[in-house]
Amino acid sequence: MKAAVCYEFGKPLAIDQVAIDAPQAGEVRVDVQAVAICHSDIHLIDGDWFGRLPMVAGHEAAGIVESVGPGVEDVQPGERVVVSLLRSCGRCRACQAGAAHMCEDRHRLAPYDRLTTLDGRPVAAGLGVGGFAEQVVVHRSQVVPVPDTLAWETACLLACGVITGVGAVLNTARVRPGESVVVVGCGGVGLNTIQGAALSGAYPVVALDLLPTKLEAAKAFGATHTVLAADPDMATKAVRDLTEDRGADAAFVTVGAAAAAKQALGLVADRGSVILVGIPKWTETLPLPMAACVARELKLVGSMMGSACLATDVPKLVKLYEAGRLKLDELVTGRYTLDDINEAVASTRSGAALRNVIVL
Repeated sequence: MKAAVCYEFGKPLAIDQVAIDAPQAGEVRVDVQAVAICHSDIHLIDGDWFGRLPMVAGHEAAGIVESVGPGVEDVQPGERVVVSLLRSCGRCRACQAGAAHMCEDRHRLAPYDRLTTLDGRPVAAGLGVGGFAEQVVVHRSQVVPVPDTLAWETACLLACGVITGVGAVLNTARVRPGESVVVVGCGGVGLNTIQGAALSGAYPVVALDLLPTKLEAAKAFGATHTVLAADPDMATKAVRDLTEDRGADAAFVTVGAAAAAKQALGLVADRGSVILVGIPKWTETLPLPMAACVARELKLVGSMMGSACLATDVPKLVKLYEAGRLKLDELVTGRYTLDDINEAVASTRSGAALRNVIVL
């Protein structure tokens, strides 16, 4: 029996005891050492994405492989790993085309039903991970080894927020050196998008946010210019002034708000791209100025988890971190125990934290 944080929509998270199945064929059981709190977890907690209840949320985790199921040979018990919601079969058309993050079998591979209450009722593993717990059982493709040199609270950030932000720039948009970038929203994913833009050689890299404190953080992560976005018209003028009145080549919307996406359409140059990175409620819709999109040849692109391949992107990011070119430690705002998870969630919900991490 292991401790896990179970919840039902709108209720405080509560520590409970759950039974965790042994890993089946192709699966891995991991002793969780740290798990970060992402806004996607808050969407789950609030019922924005529906889902079955009760549920254990949490999907940015790192830990030690406890055991492996039949057929798993490339990771072994005792290895340190990052645990992500990304999973792939390696055989479908998407995987063969280099888009493993869009694996056609990804939903089938998720071990959603490995948790039960002590009296045998099923407990869902949120986003196919269920990381707010002492252990998780996941598909082999959801883990990637990391070196002993990474602290647990640093390693878990690579599971979602970092690959989502950096990957949106390098993988989805493929920003080239000298292209101009604007990032709307400077939370955890936004700062990693800014890091990705800096790594790509973009200039200028303009950060927009409603909070001056977030803009200060943006400068530390590579923004060359910052704009307070309280007045949309003034923000648009500022971006155009910084881009020779053209607008940016690419605008990344890292918050899940239709208003921010609509604003971004006015921040890009003709033939520019708006990349939607932050995930909103499933019911959120975006009205588009269709004639302007056609006449200006604007591109609206979704970026799911930074279009990342876990097995190759995480090792690259580790090397960038070890070389001092990628900030990870600076993303951690607070460290909490599992017992204090409600406090950690409240801090994340308020926007005060970049990433709060539960350290087991």
